[in-house]
Amino acid sequence: MGIVSAGRVGSALGSALERAGHIVFGVSAISDASRQRARTRLPDSRILPAEQVAARSELLVLAVPDAELPGLVTGLATAGVVRPGTIVLHTSGANGIGVLAPLTERGARPLAVHPAMTFTGHDEDLARLGNACFGITAADEVGYAIAQSLVIEMGGEPVRVTEEHRALYHAALAHGSNHLVTLIVDAVAALRDALAGPGLLGQQLVDEQPGGLAERMLAPLASAALDNALRRGQAALTGPVARGDADAVAKHLRALTEVDPRLAAGYRALSLRTAELARTNPALIELLEGH
Repeated sequence: MGIVSAGRVGSALGSALERAGHIVFGVSAISDASRQRARTRLPDSRILPAEQVAARSELLVLAVPDAELPGLVTGLATAGVVRPGTIVLHTSGANGIGVLAPLTERGARPLAVHPAMTFTGHDEDLARLGNACFGITAADEVGYAIAQSLVIEMGGEPVRVTEEHRALYHAALAHGSNHLVTLIVDAVAALRDALAGPGLLGQQLVDEQPGGLAERMLAPLASAALDNALRRGQAALTGPVARGDADAVAKHLRALTEVDPRLAAGYRALSLRTAELARTNPALIELLEGH
C-alpha cells in the first residue's frame, strides 16, 4: 500500500495497517512536519512523489484534507498513474465515492473510509483507533467487504454510510465534536471572568493558560453532561432552560453580553434549541427568539 500525505490521519492509518501485516512501501510528504511524521511512524517507507506512490500501489490511501481531494484525484487520473484494479481509499468524512469517479472510470475500486475521531499527531492516535467507528462507503458489496476488513484490522468498528448521506453524516459529527470545543472554550472564558480576583489562600490564580481553575471547575460538570447525554439522550437535559426559568436565563444573557456579545449570542442560540427540545415555558422561547 501507498499513502498520499503523511499527515496526522495518513500516518496513523498507515502505522495501524502495518501492524496488521500490510506493507506501506511509500508515502508522499511535503512539509517538514509530514516528513518527520513519516520517518517516525513509517520508518521503513520511502518518501516519494505522489505520482510514484500511486503508480506502485495495490491499495492507495488518499489522506489529504477534504478541499484538496478533488484536485488530487483529477491530477492522478489525468496523469494515468493509477492502474486498473487498484483499491483507492480516501479518508474524507464529507465525501463518498463520487469524488473518486475520475479514477473509478479508469478501473480503480473506490472506497471512502472515514475514522470518526480527531487526530493529534501523537501516540494516543493509534490507541484511539481501537475505539473508533469508521464511516465506510463503497460501490458494491465487494467494496464494503474490503473496507470492513481493513477497519477491523485497525481495531475499529465499520459503519455503513450511504453515498447520499455522507454530508449529513459528516455534519452530525462536526456539530457534535467541533462545536463542542467552541462551547467549552466560550464557557471557560466566561468562567474566568466570573472567578477573576483574589482567590482563597494557596489557590491558583485565574489566568489565560489552559488547564487552570476554570477548566478544573467545569470538567466534572461537562464530562457528566456528555456521559448522560450519550447514555440517556434528551432525558439528560437539566438546568434553567430545561426548567423554563425565563428570569434566570434573562440574567444569564445580560451577564454574558457584558463579557462578550458574541458569547451571549451563542448562548441564546443553544438555549433556544434546548428550550425547543425540552418543550419548555413558551415565555422563555419568546425571550430567546427576541420577541
